[in-house]
Amino acid sequence: MSLSPVRRRVAVVGTGAIVGGGHLPALRAHAGRVELVAAVDVDRGRLDAFCSAAGEQVPGERVAGFTSMGAMLDAVRPDLVLIGTPPSLHREQTVAALKAGAWVLCEKPLCLSLAEYDEITAAEEASGAYASVIFQHRYGSGAVHARDLIRSGELGAPLVAHCQTTWHRDAAYYSVPWRGRWATEGGGPTMGHGIHQYDLLLHLLGEWEEIRAMAARLVHDTESEDVSTALVRFRGGALATVVNSVLSPDEVSRVRVDCADATVELTHLYGHGNDDWRYTPAPHVPAERVRAWRTPARDVPSSHTAQLDALLDAYDAGARPPGSGQEARGTLEFAAALYKAAFTGRPVRSGEIVPGDPFHTAMYGGRSGWASGERV
Repeated sequence: MSLSPVRRRVAVVGTGAIVGGGHLPALRAHAGRVELVAAVDVDRGRLDAFCSAAGEQVPGERVAGFTSMGAMLDAVRPDLVLIGTPPSLHREQTVAALKAGAWVLCEKPLCLSLAEYDEITAAEEASGAYASVIFQHRYGSGAVHARDLIRSGELGAPLVAHCQTTWHRDAAYYSVPWRGRWATEGGGPTMGHGIHQYDLLLHLLGEWEEIRAMAARLVHDTESEDVSTALVRFRGGALATVVNSVLSPDEVSRVRVDCADATVELTHLYGHGNDDWRYTPAPHVPAERVRAWRTPARDVPSSHTAQLDALLDAYDAGARPPGSGQEARGTLEFAAALYKAAFTGRPVRSGEIVPGDPFHTAMYGGRSGWASGERV
């Protein structure tokens, strides 16, 4: 990691658990490259507590508190805005930050539809700034190594893949008003939980071609689904299964890719290191070739810290950061296609969801049965 010639001035919007547990440690880790100058929260008590804690954790840092994002942008003019608010606020806040000339790093999902994403793209083009979404599982050294091996062909052609986010959430989790609602969360585990794993799957395997899917509400009294499953054909020919659930007592996150010469498998829960990746060679592969698959000596866990490092490198270079642009839009398009396939009962091809398609403006396609909370 190289030090920036200047420290980037950073503001955080939303001071809840994800900011304190993810973004704040990342800022501390990169204290030589960033300076936390402001925080925004509508809850004054929570805001004051955050500013005080941030000042204690980063000696010498003075964090100005604001209850209005607009007032903060006018007064502070930050270089980078970190957004950790509920999903329904992301599009508006991201566009506001971009218009003020700030780069953005926002919690997933960056927005709730492809139509909203296209608004963010237009704001990027008008401002020259960039908006990235948090997909931290791409950035661990184990993920970087696995992608290099797969994309280089070292493991042979990818053939079969499995992507699994089987987690458990109870009724108390959904008592938070914005959860489980299309207008405020954008969807269920397909949108809010499994998106990290299938983003990593797409990162490893590249462009997908066709998806077939099912979704259901089996337990929770929510508008959106509590489980979804999908079958996916990738452009290179590989076939994959994707499962997203909040009904699974034995929680696990898992990505497995069977290539012609090896199986690469990641098993973890909320984050991974090098030791969570396993390589199993096919019987015909010689031992000396297998030794070259060993994970790197330096272990960089997947984290907000690792992704912020990559974003700051891009900022220093004046280049589009990873996790933005068409790359991030592709993951959101995958989510929209999964929902469309589930709700229409027919396969959906990459690129078919365009303006005028109801699934371009809402993940549930405006379907009244799902919007009203009926069980399926």
